[in-house]
Amino acid sequence: MNPQNLPTLEPPQTRLLDAPDFYRLADVPPELEWFANLANVCTQRTYQHALQDFMRFTGIVRPEQFRQITRAHLIAFREELRKRELSGATIRHRLAALSSLFEYLCEQNAVTHNPVKGVKRPSVEGYEGKSPALGDHQARALLEAPDGRTLKGKRDRAILAILLYQALRRDELCKLKVKDIKQERRGVLHMKVSGKGGKTRYIPLHPQVGGLLHDYLEAAGHSDDDTGPLFRSLSNNRHQQAKKAMTSDAVYKIVQAYSEKLGIRIGAHSLRATAATNALDHQADIAKVQEWLGHANISTTRIYDHRKIRPEDSPTFKVNY
Repeated sequence: MNPQNLPTLEPPQTRLLDAPDFYRLADVPPELEWFANLANVCTQRTYQHALQDFMRFTGIVRPEQFRQITRAHLIAFREELRKRELSGATIRHRLAALSSLFEYLCEQNAVTHNPVKGVKRPSVEGYEGKSPALGDHQARALLEAPDGRTLKGKRDRAILAILLYQALRRDELCKLKVKDIKQERRGVLHMKVSGKGGKTRYIPLHPQVGGLLHDYLEAAGHSDDDTGPLFRSLSNNRHQQAKKAMTSDAVYKIVQAYSEKLGIRIGAHSLRATAATNALDHQADIAKVQEWLGHANISTTRIYDHRKIRPEDSPTFKVNY
């Protein structure tokens, strides 16, 4: 190799890491490396809960002890979860988190195989989603629940509309910047959405959403702050120097509060389920709905397809003698 092709090394005194930090990072166990490399906050939280549960069960206290785990430990853990009467989906999620860790350890040659492989997981409990979808009249009532005369009401109505018409996840909504709702493609306004796994998708802006967003931004006064967060807390809107985006927990509480006023108690994911179900009921192509929702696998999208369980579509009513 020609020495001229090698990168130029900066003098030691200009590097950002001092020697102790350099060697400390070189000694980080791959177990901690794996966790730190999880980009999605929700995935981190879910996997952390799963690993803490497993560590309590097995008595693991040091990262390197994961390398002593066998399939027998995992089968015993699965049976313990069953004794707690956890749902099949929860057990599958726990095992999936552990499998992700061991796959990484295999890549790093820290273990010879993934002990989760071969551990029988609970079967999928049907393809009907757990989040209840609203009826059309309930969705309309929910959109009308916020007081449209106040800034809070305008903001909350815009949030509910995005969840109901654009089918965004909470995290996706919270990541929106002002410029993300101004993306024009082929003469149509689109919303730029940063989804799971760093994937970006562009969704046409529904006219109802566009109108409510205009009302909110006009009242909030940050429509020209293109790089700032679209949705902010009321205190952040009053103090223009503060640009902290709303949290996903805050969005969950907004949906919960307005739904309780209508006599129902739902979370934000129910609005995504409502949007998907409504689109499919109105004959939207399921492959297009998959892309719209940002699903990696169409089997996830089928959870929201309730057409197969409508009584009026049953073969019973097709029988004619």
